[in-house]
Amino acid sequence: MFKRKITQELLNWKNNYSGKYAVLLQGARRVGKSTVVEEFAKENYKSYILVDFSNISKEMSDVFDNISSLDLFFLMLQNITSTKLYERESVIIFDEIQLAPKVRQAIKHLVKDGRYDYIETGSLISIKKNIEKIVIPSEEMKINMYPMDYEEFCWATNRDYSVLKDLYMFNKKIGDSVNRKLMRDFRLYMAVGGMPQAVEAFVEKKTFQEIDSVKKEIIELYKDDFKKIDSSGRISAIYESIPSQLALSKNRFKLSSALNKRIKSSDEEMLYNLLDSKTVIPCYNVADPSVSLNATKDISTFKLYLSDIGLFTTMIFNDKSIISENIYSKLIGDKLDSNLGYLYENAIAQIIKSHNRELYYHFWRENNKTHPYEVDFIISDGAKIIPVEVKSSNINNHKSIREFSKKYSKSVSRRILFSQHDVSNDEMLELKPIYLAQPFFDSLEQ
Repeated sequence: MFKRKITQELLNWKNNYSGKYAVLLQGARRVGKSTVVEEFAKENYKSYILVDFSNISKEMSDVFDNISSLDLFFLMLQNITSTKLYERESVIIFDEIQLAPKVRQAIKHLVKDGRYDYIETGSLISIKKNIEKIVIPSEEMKINMYPMDYEEFCWATNRDYSVLKDLYMFNKKIGDSVNRKLMRDFRLYMAVGGMPQAVEAFVEKKTFQEIDSVKKEIIELYKDDFKKIDSSGRISAIYESIPSQLALSKNRFKLSSALNKRIKSSDEEMLYNLLDSKTVIPCYNVADPSVSLNATKDISTFKLYLSDIGLFTTMIFNDKSIISENIYSKLIGDKLDSNLGYLYENAIAQIIKSHNRELYYHFWRENNKTHPYEVDFIISDGAKIIPVEVKSSNINNHKSIREFSKKYSKSVSRRILFSQHDVSNDEMLELKPIYLAQPFFDSLEQ
């Protein structure tokens, strides 16, 4: 099993809140939720029982008919699993809880009973069809789980992430040869991504064609899930259009372009279902960053990114039935002819989201100007804000971030541009290689 940061969050729950709350670990499918919670249970409890509602037997299903009588329920659960439960030393795991809404509703009574701890895992957890007839328990502590971030990827692939922390703190020019090597490592992460199965395939020295097959299988799994919600394929169409819309450098995601038709309210509902799936990351335009990011966000004007950079990379080349090793070699070596700035942009979006931050951007027009300005991301920094730009190559064109910094000068604390270039400064603008993005956002949490 790979080392995951979410384990520390689960430990904090167990030590401080487990007697009062069940924990609900929610996230997209295949990010590693089930693996993490079972390993956590093995290491931190005297015994545990795992009930997987995606693969439940008739005998186990019948046990939950008696959940209103907790003494009988616990006896039957122990009998059918041949596992003894110990008061305050055992945990019961409800895997894929969204498939058992009545059990989720019973969490209130299970927690109040107090004998054992409870961990729920769920994907597509807040889809209306799964919760419309139940009372959502207030005794749930929700924890979001994401694909592996760059630090976790380094741990899994035996790369020394501490070097990046030191380089970030040093804040001096790194040097061409070291910068090239570290950029190559980061592009490798962009190629593989953070889905544990893809990372496992890479660690096992599978070819990139084999790794790509793993990622395509995950994408197809997501699309199958979407079809269960909407058989017309609208959610899949929205999902599949994300890379192309970012590639076109549009200042907003256009639902009409994704569906190739005029939009109805039912189409917008499909978009909300996609957001609930945690397979995508929304980034909202902010009307007035100087006032508040959340308070002035425009929910009708947004961009969409994929939750995993590896899946994004696969979808970019999805027009090819088989992606050759040569394409991945060119990507890792920065030899592709295409301008892949939007690929790096998605990587930054994933890093921001992995820090449990909402994503915001800002675009605006000045009087007598036909071309709008746009800043890729805006980050809160206490009472101040940090505009962030992302570029794959040309770092000389950064007029938007300069104009933004002038317009909101009283609110801006720092200005950051991430690219493939070495550490440097252009007046007040900090230029940093993109592999330092993870330690940069780490530093904002300290």
